[in-house]
Amino acid sequence: MIIGTVKEVKKKEYRVGLTPSSVSEYVGHGHTVYVESDAGINSGFDNADYVKAGAKILKTAKEVWDSVDMIVKVKEPLAEEFGHLRDNLILYTYLHLAACEDLTKALMKAKTDSVAYETITLPDGSLPCLKPMSEVAGRIGAIEGAKHLEKPFGGSGILISGVPGTERANVCIIGAGVVGVNALKMIAGMEANVTVLDINLDKLTYLDELYGNRITTLYSSEANIEKAVKQADLIISGVLLPGGAKAPKLIKRAYYKDMRPGSVIVDIAIDQGGSTEVSKMTYHDDPTYVVDGIVHYCVANMPGAVPRTSTVALNNATLKYGLMIADYGLDAAIKISEPLRMGVNTYHGQCTCEGVCQAFDMPYKPLRQD
Repeated sequence: MIIGTVKEVKKKEYRVGLTPSSVSEYVGHGHTVYVESDAGINSGFDNADYVKAGAKILKTAKEVWDSVDMIVKVKEPLAEEFGHLRDNLILYTYLHLAACEDLTKALMKAKTDSVAYETITLPDGSLPCLKPMSEVAGRIGAIEGAKHLEKPFGGSGILISGVPGTERANVCIIGAGVVGVNALKMIAGMEANVTVLDINLDKLTYLDELYGNRITTLYSSEANIEKAVKQADLIISGVLLPGGAKAPKLIKRAYYKDMRPGSVIVDIAIDQGGSTEVSKMTYHDDPTYVVDGIVHYCVANMPGAVPRTSTVALNNATLKYGLMIADYGLDAAIKISEPLRMGVNTYHGQCTCEGVCQAFDMPYKPLRQD
């Protein structure tokens, strides 16, 4: 199979789909790899690194798109890339289609077979290709939240840890999944007062046993969310519904009038539409906006700020399934691997991801393993 990767065109996105190490693995399996010139430069990999690994460098993204059987990316194609979509092309990347109807329709119209990292699902329900970026996003979310509490960034001016004789910041983490747990590691280390909410009592029990009286755990009911949000200086939301569905709007605008002025919401669920009623995508060069005195940080590609770490971590998780597609072809690979089958979002012009179909009221045609 011919595999390709291109420079990401999303604003302030510095990651790249393939590392030289991954290229070497594909080549070692007998495949050909094309890389757009300077595609990896912002992640610390130059053209010579890819050539040494066995790739061929092509000057333009169009040359790569037009020449390959499978494109390996980081972020979903933007409108300017829709023209590259075609039949007999496999797209392997993060897609988050429930938040992007135009892309969903473009993939279906072009009959591009797409495999989304975020819906590859193991039997225990875990998401192996989403996990590394959720880990990064949770940790960055904590750091950015603490920074944006500072007055020059629009926050209330409270130091997250406080100092002797002053109050610490109150931090509310909604969701105790991978994002929430990683945010908690950072926030607890910064010595804030932390409340964690989730509907999974087993997770709350585990965190309560791990952190003891350093945190408060609450069941994630509407009443508890409202109370915790109104008392918080910083809210980090990492809620996720399985199957690529839109994130629930758990933080109501009606709460804002009773929230602390200058409090900060870091909405890590923004990739799936966001968890507030006013969530909208932002970028690293202009990451926040203010609604009713509340600062919203809604950068949809937070891990892109640390591309060297993020690119390597992402490749560690995605290479296994990419090689499976390349070695066997997609049709055979999804018969071998149930997790990979769950990752297919569009196939032969049909939407095959239930959560995405529900988001846009489209017919759902599940893929059969047989």
